[in-house]
Amino acid sequence: MTADLRLDGLRVWLSQVLGDASISIAPASADASFRRYFRISFDEAAVQSSSRSLWAPKLAQHLDAHANTDGSTATLIAMDAPPPQEDCRPYVQVASLLIDAGVHAPSVLAQNLEDGFLLLTDLGTQTYLDALHPEPAAQLIADASTALLRWQSASRPGVLPPYDRALLQRELELFPTWYVERHLGIDLTVEQRKTLDSAFAQILANNLDQPCVYVHRDFHSRNLMVSSPNPGVLDFQDAVYGPITYDLVSLLRDAYVDWDEAAQIDYAVRYWEQARRARLPVAADFADFWRDFEWMGVQRQLKVLGIFARLQHRDGKDGYLKDMPRVMGYLRSACDRYRALGPLLGLLDELEQRTHTTGYTF
Repeated sequence: MTADLRLDGLRVWLSQVLGDASISIAPASADASFRRYFRISFDEAAVQSSSRSLWAPKLAQHLDAHANTDGSTATLIAMDAPPPQEDCRPYVQVASLLIDAGVHAPSVLAQNLEDGFLLLTDLGTQTYLDALHPEPAAQLIADASTALLRWQSASRPGVLPPYDRALLQRELELFPTWYVERHLGIDLTVEQRKTLDSAFAQILANNLDQPCVYVHRDFHSRNLMVSSPNPGVLDFQDAVYGPITYDLVSLLRDAYVDWDEAAQIDYAVRYWEQARRARLPVAADFADFWRDFEWMGVQRQLKVLGIFARLQHRDGKDGYLKDMPRVMGYLRSACDRYRALGPLLGLLDELEQRTHTTGYTF
């Protein structure tokens, strides 16, 4: 059996944090990074009475507020984020920003930033992805939109890193590097690269012209938990200050969920109306907002295709390949609607060896 030194180190740290409590550790989830999450079960009374625990007062305060009345054991989440691949400090910062904004995010109850360990409150086990069936979808999306509006309304420049041209461009380059060259095994010709560069320039011009707010960057069904209050929000450590449509695109053009366009527009209109009432800087005309939404989506979908390919070919995680056709479908649909994106759609046809009749609307 291969030794898991990180898990051993986590156990030692938890024994220091939780003192005399008898704990059990079980995998909770993993994501597309090097981070791992474990669900920690323990006896509440042992933690609250422990004299060896540095963090016992803070833990006791949390346990008092969320005491189990049925005699079951308490649970928390431990994050293992190995340095130097991961840095826990952005997670701690953004968790505080979300909570201050009235969004249900995990509270950090203990931290060891040097070793990359955090102890967090547990937001439950049911993701939006598990729950998004036709019946509860409308309420779940409404709740997510409310949380998003709170997050955006708390925005202040200079607090989070900017979602600037350099970062947006680096994300776009994942598409030719990992999806085209590595996944499809195609070397772009000089003309094809010129077509891609021209499309990238137009996409970035739109993205950078949009008003800026706090951006979660992965506000989708795998990172939203069904909880009370709803939703619980996870995986926010890469948050930035950038285009206002980005998180809504993540939600409504989710790489893991099929939404028909009528539903996307309906939910987007509802968000847009609420955003205007909240005095967020959305376009005054919904048609303009929807255009910005779609162009932001093109940037995200190109990035996601590159990330999914990288996860397969670099990291050996092939579970994302099945979602590529959905992402490509969203991308092609947007490109088919705007004449300026026609050359990009033509390039996608070449790469996939398709023939296509354009259906430009704008």
